[in-house]
Amino acid sequence: MSQQFSPPWWAKNPHVQTILPVLTKVDRPALRRERIELADGDFIDLDWQGIPKPNQAILVIIHGLEGSAESHYARRILAASKGLGLCSVVHHHRSCSGELNRLARGYHSGDTADLQTTLEHLKANYPHNLLLAVGYSLGGNVLVKYQGEQQDQSLIDKAVAISAPLQLGSCANRLEKGFSKVYQSYLIKQLQQKMRGKVAKPELKPLMPISKQDIDSLTTFYAFDDKVTAPLHGFDSVDDYYTRASGMPYLNRIAKPTLVIHAKDDPFMTPAVIPAQDQLSEHVQYELHENGGHVGFINGGSPWRPKYYLEQRILSFLTSLEAAVC
Repeated sequence: MSQQFSPPWWAKNPHVQTILPVLTKVDRPALRRERIELADGDFIDLDWQGIPKPNQAILVIIHGLEGSAESHYARRILAASKGLGLCSVVHHHRSCSGELNRLARGYHSGDTADLQTTLEHLKANYPHNLLLAVGYSLGGNVLVKYQGEQQDQSLIDKAVAISAPLQLGSCANRLEKGFSKVYQSYLIKQLQQKMRGKVAKPELKPLMPISKQDIDSLTTFYAFDDKVTAPLHGFDSVDDYYTRASGMPYLNRIAKPTLVIHAKDDPFMTPAVIPAQDQLSEHVQYELHENGGHVGFINGGSPWRPKYYLEQRILSFLTSLEAAVC
């Protein structure tokens, strides 16, 4: 089903769509933290909004690169789901909940094992509750890959992926060009800071593939993934990582209802992320919009109080409700 998204005149620019949501204040929801201890000695944190009632669906929120429950999109979907009376939980990637993780390894765009751990934990504690999921950017790629890997064994009943970089290599290349370099620089600085924290720990320093002196030279995603992400997470090379972690090849294997939303003008993407019809399984619904930027999709309001398409669309798909919720 084709959905209508139309930006207001003042938000047709993709960079306005991408940056304004980051700068717009969204109330901080009251959340309850739960820590999951992992088999490898590390941990991941879940932030809960509400306590699941018997047979009530749980919305699992999977954030993007260096995101968290504090991210603008996470705050908005938490507020919108609360308005529906839906219990929600934010799955934090390792090191993204405000505390550096314990191991040398971190998280990456194809890391579905930690998501599976979270979902198994939820199923063990709430066996009769449906699990819904929404993933943003990197989290969207993780979600698509998970759905494709697990097929009908997926613990997620319905899923939505927003602005997912389904071809990682082409997206890394795009972020080295033009104004998109601003986004790369912003995110790389956060990744560099985490690396400084890890090499400063005596127990981790010998395990790190780079030294403190190397960190400042890793100014592109390609360089960072080549020197850090690939070796830390068992990939042969950066190209091996981009090939094996990209979500695109998994789209035609998905066996549970999944909605994928992209914008043609996304400054993080290239046309390589846009799947052809024969790359989609019958269970995947694909929406490609002319505008929207990266995790933007402002469709009204004013520059001071923008309104958004995403929350209404996500929740209408996941809960089969057509009424607006935001």
